Amino acid sequence: MLEAYLDQIKAHSDPERAEQMAAYHKADRTHLGVANPILNDLTKTWRQELDVAARIELADALWQTNIHEGRLAAAKLLTQARIRPDDAVWDLLQSWLPDFDAWAVADHACMAMQKRLSADPSRLDQVESWTKSDHMWTRRAALVATLPWTKQNHPKPEDLQRRDRILGWAAGYVTDRDWFIQKSIAWWLRELSKHDPDRVIAFLQTHGDAMKPFARKEAGKYLKGQLE
Repeated sequence: MLEAYLDQIKAHSDPERAEQMAAYHKADRTHLGVANPILNDLTKTWRQELDVAARIELADALWQTNIHEGRLAAAKLLTQARIRPDDAVWDLLQSWLPDFDAWAVADHACMAMQKRLSADPSRLDQVESWTKSDHMWTRRAALVATLPWTKQNHPKPEDLQRRDRILGWAAGYVTDRDWFIQKSIAWWLRELSKHDPDRVIAFLQTHGDAMKPFARKEAGKYLKGQLE
């Protein structure tokens, strides 16, 4: 089963683009040079053709190839709002966390995680454990996978509680000097500022001095004139 789907990806390989991608992503894996829109079209068709169990099996196999486009396709296969049942999907996505080693692959997997967390917010209890991981990419995933809680214009009281809970995780990260961690804090705050500027202002007033300057600046990108 795997080879037939992998061949569909390989049919769009571009060696020159692959070389550029490998240099850009700096990850020790094969790059085929296949553009994202092509992967989107392929995986959309596969999602329509396969039931949940088959999609999980294919996603697992594609991930294990350790090919850049294979891992992106694996994540895209599982990025869908409505999946029932989805416990096995969530378990598979979590199993990938230790393999995260570059932002593109991690972000695609986190987009799939966002859908599963939105479907079942009780999973935030598991995500909280990621914040204490020794693995930087797992810690980062706790913020990237929870971005849906930055986007609600009229959140319910329970979602405000979740928003504050995640902001607490971000506050615990501010002394971490890793660029990607700082970037993830800034990303979360920047997106939240579009919908809930008061919380972001309060966060930056309390924790901004401990953040790296670039992260503090990005977090306040849409708050010009509101920060003193």
